[in-house]
Amino acid sequence: MLTVTGSFDDGATYTVQITGRADRPVIGSHRVAALVELHQGETVALSPTGPVKAVAGDDEASVLAVLREYTHVLEENGSAPKAARVPES
Repeated sequence: MLTVTGSFDDGATYTVQITGRADRPVIGSHRVAALVELHQGETVALSPTGPVKAVAGDDEASVLAVLREYTHVLEENGSAPKAARVPES
């Protein structure tokens, strides 16, 4: 599991664990859980240069990308999220 610490634009801080479970993508903050749920199914860049992937609760990389996109991630600890698979052209 990956532990992420960050803050929202209003200064509120959070620490969550990204679980990799579709039914509960993050543990530790109702606000972060709501943010991830809000963006489920939308596309998000997994890094500044891509690839782009749909947000899914069981996809640790896309959940982390949502946090990086919509909050200020200050620290990441633990196992790195599973690498995204991009279909070959």
